[in-house]
Amino acid sequence: MDEANVQLPRSRMALLFMVMLVTAAGNTAMQSVMPSIGTHLHIADVWVSLAYSWSALLWMLLAPFWARRSDRRGRKAMMALGLVGFAVSFGLCGAALHFGLNGTIDGLTAILLFAAARSLYGTFGSAAPPAVQAYVASRTSRAERTQALSMVSSSFGLGTVLGPALAPLLILPGLGLIGPFAAFTLAAVVVLVLLRLRLPDDDPRFSGRGEILGEPMSASSNPRMGGATQAADDHLHGAVELDHHSVDSKAGRLRWLDPRLRAWLAAGTLGGQAQSILLGVVGFLLLDRLGLRHQPDAAAGPIGLVLMCGAVATLLAQWGLIPMMKLGPRTSTLWGMGLVAIGTLGMAAGRDLHAIATGFAICSLGFGLFRPGFTSGASLAVTPAEQGQSAGIVAAVNGSAYIISPAIGVWLYNHSNWLAWGVVELLAVSVILICVFGMRREAAA
Repeated sequence: MDEANVQLPRSRMALLFMVMLVTAAGNTAMQSVMPSIGTHLHIADVWVSLAYSWSALLWMLLAPFWARRSDRRGRKAMMALGLVGFAVSFGLCGAALHFGLNGTIDGLTAILLFAAARSLYGTFGSAAPPAVQAYVASRTSRAERTQALSMVSSSFGLGTVLGPALAPLLILPGLGLIGPFAAFTLAAVVVLVLLRLRLPDDDPRFSGRGEILGEPMSASSNPRMGGATQAADDHLHGAVELDHHSVDSKAGRLRWLDPRLRAWLAAGTLGGQAQSILLGVVGFLLLDRLGLRHQPDAAAGPIGLVLMCGAVATLLAQWGLIPMMKLGPRTSTLWGMGLVAIGTLGMAAGRDLHAIATGFAICSLGFGLFRPGFTSGASLAVTPAEQGQSAGIVAAVNGSAYIISPAIGVWLYNHSNWLAWGVVELLAVSVILICVFGMRREAAA
């Protein structure tokens, strides 16, 4: 096949866009209502946060397996598997919480069933994103590939905005807080049917490799998750096409403690923990600061608004600030964590919705600079032959932040909210010090 003539029809691009969009929007919509549901069930905040941990661990462990399997079984099959995993998991999560809210089962049983159902998403949901990216990569010309991949992956960024915006509108009579679960389960089924009917069966003989992504629990939970971040990485790193078959065989094993990567991985690890703690705490912070513990149904709107402000700020950083200001990886990482340190103080001191939303938006703006800076810095630190290994290590660093750190942050917050803010500030300042003393200054443009 002549690669120069390979291109995807718009109808197929739209369908691939929807595969990514529905899962991202569904997950962020869930984040908007879970603090309220946990309060209704009389479940301690930390257990609500821990309910996501097993799923995040399974995602991180199984994502490489599904990425490899898509080359043998076909990308369409893996997309379908990911959508089935999402739909079944989301539907069962909603059912478990529904029975808990109406008193059929106790709250502890409901949250345990929720965690078990959520693990289905961690097990199978990670099959879809790399399959979508590989499908696009193997069916577009080199000239069109970067734009096509950015367009498809931008659905994650859009989903993180739409999910919190739609969640309060989906709290419907008869369904209540379970409404978002029902709506996005139905949406996933519709996309799955369209995928089966409208996307031709693919032949895995065409080469293409998809990124191994982290579980989509935030606007920037993985540096390759959103199209905004892809665009930012293209600016920071350059959209470099690599022939994996020719370079992978020449690379030795890249170790985590490699001196070239050490500072970048330390920054990525500490910054990732800071972000996951803030995301874990923000919903419960709003319940407390707005006095909504006794009327948790009313909290979905404010929580959704704050998460949406954060998602928009992240997109602003990655689509606007990095290209406009021509920030390099070190500068982007340094400024990003500086903004996180400032925004965290605003969240800690904020007593109303406006103050907390502003603080969270400033933090998200900072993380929107930090994530692509860290990712591109780690990529530029190694040779072309080591890019695949570097990407795998970065994905593992980002995924690990969402396994237990959100629950630790909530536990700290419940014991002393100032302790939680102090830990986030310490992490942010640590990354700043690593940037200042452990990374080389970038040459002036």
